[in-house]
Amino acid sequence: MTTPRQSRMSWACGVLLVATVVQLLVAVLVPELPQFSGKAFTARLVAYPVLMLALPVALRLTHRLDTRGWTAGALVMAPFLVDVTGNTLDLYDRLVWWDDWCHFLNWALLMSGLGLLLDADGRAPRLVRALAIAGLGSMIAIVWELGEWFTFIRFGTELADAYTDTLGDLCLGSLGGIVGAGYALRSTRHS
Repeated sequence: MTTPRQSRMSWACGVLLVATVVQLLVAVLVPELPQFSGKAFTARLVAYPVLMLALPVALRLTHRLDTRGWTAGALVMAPFLVDVTGNTLDLYDRLVWWDDWCHFLNWALLMSGLGLLLDADGRAPRLVRALAIAGLGSMIAIVWELGEWFTFIRFGTELADAYTDTLGDLCLGSLGGIVGAGYALRSTRHS
């Protein structure tokens, strides 16, 4: 039986997905807009919806799509909307701190969501869970930065600053993962 909260969270996931995909379609269909230039939006149009739907689909297939699952899904989906909206509004070029803030915020959101599902019944000691969530956040940050490198940095205009930017992004993503771990542990303790 679906609870009202599950219903609200499933709607939230739908809104996050649609808002992200609509902006990605604009970026791909109107490529002459400068804020989308050289940022691999065709690849994002394919990858982002797949990544956004991966968790809810996996939870549905394993019959774990309950309130916690929908909440985790929304937290995992939100960073994709934040990223695309930042590009749509040209915040990455207009605000020097936006990229840094997004790496911190998006990893905090992402790891909060994934952390809600990692050992949700609390069998492992809290410190082990915290380290696992934060470590997973750091690993995902590394994979993300490799993806950025291969899709648009190595051939783009940002190559000169790529090393410094990547180190900063990795640090901020890892710190966001630590914050996400704290949120997940706090949320699972109170549920």
